[in-house]
Order: sequence, then structure tokens, then C-alpha cells
Amino acid sequence: MNKETIKISGMTCAACASRIEKSVKKMDGVSNASVNFATEKLSVEYDNQHVDIPKIKETIEKVGYGVIEEVQNSSVTIPIGGMTCAACAARIEKVVSKLDGVSKASVNLSTEKATVSFDKQKVKISDIKQAIEKIGYKALNIERKNAVDEDKLRKEKEIHTLWKKFTVSALFGIPLLYLAMGSMVWWLPFPIPSFLDHMHYPLTYALTQIILTIPIVIAGNRFYKVGFKALIQRSPNMDSLIAIGTTAAIIYSLYSTYQIAMGNVGAVEGLYFESAGVIITLILLGKSLEAVSKGKTSEAIKKLMGLAPKTAIVIHDGKEIITPIDEVEIGDIILVKPGEKIPVDGVVSEGHTAIDESMLTGESMPIDKKSGDKVFAASINKNGLIQFVATKVGGDTALAQIIKLVEDAQGSKAPIAQMADIVSGYFVPTVVVIALLAFAGWLIAGQTLVFALTIFISVLVIACPCALGLATPTAIMVGTGKGAEYGILIKGGETLETTHKINTIVFDKTGTITEGKPEVTDIITVSDVPRNRLLQVAASAEKGSEHPLGEAIVRGAEKENLEFVKVDNFEAIPGFGIEVEIEGVQTLIGNRKLMDERSISLGTLESESDRLASEGKTPMYIAMNNKISGIIAVADVVKESSAEAIKKLQKMGIEVAMITGDNRKTAEAIAIQVGINRVLAEVLPQDKSNEVKKLQAEGKKVAMVGDGINDAPALVQADIGIAIGSGTDVAMESADIVLMKSDLMDVPTAINLSKSTIRNIKQNLFWAFGYNVAGIPVAAGLLYLFGGPLLNPMLAAAAMSLSSVSVLTNALRLKNFKPYKK
Repeated sequence: MNKETIKISGMTCAACASRIEKSVKKMDGVSNASVNFATEKLSVEYDNQHVDIPKIKETIEKVGYGVIEEVQNSSVTIPIGGMTCAACAARIEKVVSKLDGVSKASVNLSTEKATVSFDKQKVKISDIKQAIEKIGYKALNIERKNAVDEDKLRKEKEIHTLWKKFTVSALFGIPLLYLAMGSMVWWLPFPIPSFLDHMHYPLTYALTQIILTIPIVIAGNRFYKVGFKALIQRSPNMDSLIAIGTTAAIIYSLYSTYQIAMGNVGAVEGLYFESAGVIITLILLGKSLEAVSKGKTSEAIKKLMGLAPKTAIVIHDGKEIITPIDEVEIGDIILVKPGEKIPVDGVVSEGHTAIDESMLTGESMPIDKKSGDKVFAASINKNGLIQFVATKVGGDTALAQIIKLVEDAQGSKAPIAQMADIVSGYFVPTVVVIALLAFAGWLIAGQTLVFALTIFISVLVIACPCALGLATPTAIMVGTGKGAEYGILIKGGETLETTHKINTIVFDKTGTITEGKPEVTDIITVSDVPRNRLLQVAASAEKGSEHPLGEAIVRGAEKENLEFVKVDNFEAIPGFGIEVEIEGVQTLIGNRKLMDERSISLGTLESESDRLASEGKTPMYIAMNNKISGIIAVADVVKESSAEAIKKLQKMGIEVAMITGDNRKTAEAIAIQVGINRVLAEVLPQDKSNEVKKLQAEGKKVAMVGDGINDAPALVQADIGIAIGSGTDVAMESADIVLMKSDLMDVPTAINLSKSTIRNIKQNLFWAFGYNVAGIPVAAGLLYLFGGPLLNPMLAAAAMSLSSVSVLTNALRLKNFKPYKK
């Protein structure tokens, strides 16, 4: 089964999205299709044996919508030195055009620049530059457009066009409204000219309104083109409602104008041009505000995309060459100066520095990097000069994976949106039926045609399927984007929704609650052995050891800058420890069993040994010349934020459990430190998922937090799997949420973000449904029936425009979300 995402243009409301979904789902070979109205994308799963992407795109276009092709071709502008005449420009054009993969080349002599469109799969920029230089010209540093810029320009153009249309519409709409309503409002400062008085010159009055209405209709022509096309195809949308309503008003007004021309002066009361004009103007205003707000909902992903630098300094044959980022290959040696961004992922080969990775992980403190350490694209080199070997480029970098993950999440749907989707599919036809019934009902009840027409137009114009369509996806876009900003990557709408229901969280111990790296915690010596000497001897003996406890002792000595001494006659004793000779002294380092086997009494250290074990620490015994010299305790220390995060979760009413393969005594000692009451100890990795199953059998919604490696089965089994790590494995398939930092405070933050987003979605859906449920009956004349006012179609249009803008504004409130701090 293949999966593809297609960008769609021309959608104006949720009914459009529903129409595309239905049409694509009907195709043979398509197993699933989901349209996200907010992101304007179709996600489709299909069998390429039965259907292909061109056929799916053809179906979308058949139902009246556009497909935005993802441009494989890149466009590049290369400044050129050395041209002297038009023949030079023509020669460069000819040579570059001949390159395989170049679709178009244009050289401008006056600006001394070549603009080249090319397929980056077939030809590289370096090949184009090389071709130019081969014929004797100088290819200078390039200016480049990328997909992000193209998308931004397209959105900006759309917003600019909408504002321009609204401005034209308002310029003619305001005088039209003034002319139509001015005579009723006596206190207006500018009286209507006498030659336009509707009582004395009704035909001039009517014709002037027609002249003012025409530019407004032209500005809003899209509503008619799309609306009537959708109506003909029997899939009416929001544009159809506007088109029917305003067309009815205009046709009736034209008929009244004809009546006036025939001498029926009373027909002046039947002019409704201002209703049509103001309705179009207000809806164009609403659409403009909506486009601006929709742009803001996707700001997070744009920020992420904008993080990557455009070029890298590649060391080639000892020379520093500024290379476009797309040209960097695995194995290239890259130079990064202080203050510059890391262009791709890699491993430091030379130099040391501090790197700010906050834009990827949310971690504010710069991280020290030396030879052998990993660096990630878009992080900032703070103070050192480093060289590194590129290991991941293009779509494989950590940043590219994060962007992909966030894009997928923003394009997904939450189950809570299903009701809105179902309603959207039937909404517009239902509204048209209600409008026709209300129109007929009031005529039968004895009201005038003008009254019934007012009702008909108001019902059509007040209905807003847009608000329904935007309620869920906009909140998901802002919520997932906000999560990414703080290093919390949520993989979809369903994950976001399920997370807020979690009532039990199971934490893996090693590497999750604890640092996952044992450290020396206590050094206890007998009276005649200095503390530093004991650590020096133990560390020297363990220097070549690969045992985690031995490595911890070596690290402890390195931290204290102790010198290692020469070791003779090293002998490993499997299951017990090691025996060595240091400076003529026979030394034993190992566990309690080793001491017992060699009949070495612990003496005064017996009680200390028991205390350390009860605290969950592992005592390592050191004996010199068959006499106990001291104990070095090693433990996997608890992370700084663990206790506070667990306390915060418990305050939220969530039960917290810990799961580990360690013995119960050590596990309970750690659990006491962080405030966990439920401990699942001595559990093998393969049995962790069964323990999660048991909790689910108790009726609990379970989240599992682990490092995503040996915890993978449990992460998959849990209702929500949360992988915690440094952000290098952002595409952990087993997890639903990836935490870029190793900070457990991100767990309550993720749950709180989910709760805030779902609350926002519910508010949006309540407003969207409530607005339509209350608005449509009022527009149909319910209040008038009981002696109340009749809703003017212009007020109905204003309310409709504000409804979708209010839903978007509410979703944007999520941008104020703040994470929990340590």
C-alpha cells in the first residue's frame, strides 16, 4: 500500500474537503483518503496496481479543484563575471541548456545573471557552475529560491489578492450602502445628492446602484464560478450558498429596476443591490482575515524550515569552498566558524566548542562538543572553530525528520473531528432546503415576496460550514507546532486526543527516571587509606574495563583529575571482579562474593555496606594485601527533574508506576527517591509489554515512557508510547510522542498540551455548531414569528464572516501555551 500527500487549491469550506474525500475514496484501489481543510492537503493510501497519482489528481480536477504540483525543479540565479556582449550571454545560455536535467536557462546581460530551472535529481548546481567556467566565464556565489520560499510567496500572493478584492469591493460597497440606506438615517453628515433621490429620480437611483454593484460582483466573481460549478456537480459548498443568495437579490433588484423603468415608482422598495454588494464585501473581508489567521497557524513548521542554513563551507583539497546545502554529500569535511549554523548532521573530527541546540531540543544551555561528538543541522556553533564529517544530509537530518513528523501530524485528523466531517457533508444541501422551505412558508403565511426573499437570502448567507471545517485542524496545527517548539513531537491528531485521556503512566527506570549512566556516589575508606588513593587505585585497575561499573569509577577519577598508575598482572575473575598488582601491592576489586571467597572481613565497613545497598547503590569492595581498604559505591543517579515531574503528574490525578529489570531492593530505593508507589521490578524487556497489558486490563488508559530501544514492545502496547531521548532518533517508529530532551518535565507538559488542545477543539466545535444551530432559525424568521426583529441579510453576512475568524482566533490562543519548568 502506497501513501502520498497532494496539495489542493480552490477549497473554500469543509463541504469542499468532504466532496474531494468522497470522490477519491470511490476510486478503485484507494483504501483511505483524508482531506485537511486547514493545511489544504489530501493524504491518500492506494494500491499502485489499480490506481496511480495522475489518476487521483485527475479526479480532484474533475470535481472542480486544483492540484498544486510539488516542484521537483529548483530555480537558481547565478551571478556571472566576464560577460562583455550579447554573444557571451547567448553562448552561456546554449551550453547550460544542453545539460541533462536543465529545463530552462536564461542569461540577462544587463544584470549579469543566469536564471536556471533544473531537476535536482539529475543535475547539481556545481555541474552548472562548472559548465559556465569551462567556457571561460566566472560563476559567482548563487542566489537561491527553495520550496519554503515558493510556498510562502504563494500564500502571500493569495492574501494580497484577497485584500485587493476586498479593497475594491469596499470602495464601491460603502457608497452603495450609503446610497441605499442614507435616506433612512437623517443625521448622516453628507446628504445624498438631490439627483439621486429615490423618490424623485428612482431610475437614476436604481441605475447608480447597478453601476456600484458591478465592480463588487467582479471582485467576488470566484464565489459565482466555484459556487455554481459545485451546484451543477451536485456538491454545493459555501460558495454556492453565497452565489445563490446574492444572485437572488441581484435578479430581483434587476426586475424591480425594469418595473421602475416601466413607470412603477413603488418598485424602488424592491431594490436589494446593497444587500448583495455588502454581503460580498463582508465575506471577502472574512476570507482575508481567515487567510492571514490560517497562515499564523502554520508558523511553527515555517520556523523549523527556516532554521536550516542555505550553504556550507566544505574543505576540498585544503581549500574552503562555499557549497549550496543540497550539494553537501556524506563524508564531506565541513568547517563551521563561531556564530554560524551547523549545515548538516555529522561527527566532530577536529576542534572543540559549545553548541546551542535549543531550536531542536528546547534545551537552553549550550552543549560542549569535542572530537567524536555528534552535531545536528540548524544548531548554532557558539564559540569554537570546528571541522566535522557529514553523516546525514538532505531529508535524513534530524531537522528534516522533525519537519516531516510535524507536517504529518498537522495533516492528520483527530477522531473528535468525525462528527464535524459528517455534518459538513450534508450541511450545504440541508441549508438550501431550509432556505427554500422558509421562503415558501412565509409566502404561504401571507408575507410579501420581498419579505420572503429577505429570509431566503439571510438563511443562505448566515450558514457557515467554514467554521466547522476549521474547528479541529487549526487547533491541531497550532498544538503540534507549539509542541515542536518545546521539543515535544506529537505524531498526529489521534495521539493528541488519546493523550488527554491518560490516567496511568509507566516509566522505565534506566535512562528515563535515572541518567542511565552509573556514577560514583560514595567513597568510604578505612582510617589508614586516603580517599584519593583508593579512587586512584580502583580507577587504574578498571582503566581497560568495559563493565559499566568499572567505567563509572574511571570517569569519577577523571573528574577529579587523578593520575592513573601502572598496573601489573591483571586478571579478570568472571562474576566476581578483578585482581591486579599496583606498585607491588596485590589488589582485589569486586563484589561481596569476592571478599567472602577470599575470607576478607569487612570489619567496620559492614554496616556502611548494608546502608549503601538499601539506598539502591552498588558497593564495589577494594582490598589491598588481603585487607579491606574501602568501598566505592556506584549508582545510576536520578535525573534532576524526575521527582518534580512525577509529583506534577500525581497532582494532575495520574497514577505513576515504574518498570525495571533491576532487583526489587534497588528499584524500590529509586522509587522512594522520586515518590513512586507502584513498582514493577525484575521485569525482562520482553515482558514489559505484558505488564502494560495487565494495567490496561484494569480499565486504565496507559502511557509508557521509555528510551525507545528495549522498551519498543511496551511503547507499542501502551495507548500512548512516549520515547525520551536526545533527539537523534526522532523517527522512532514505536512511539506516538517523541521528547527531544531527556527532561521528564516534558511528560506533564505533553499531557497538558494535549488537554489544552482538545479543550480548544471542543470550544471551536461548540461555537461552530452553536452558531449554526442558533443562527439559521433566527435568519429563517423565528424571532419575528414571536414579535422580535427580522435579521437583515447584511448582518447575516457579517456574522458568517466573523464565525470562521473567531474559530481561528480561538485556535491561535494556543500559541500562548507555556511548558512546565523545572
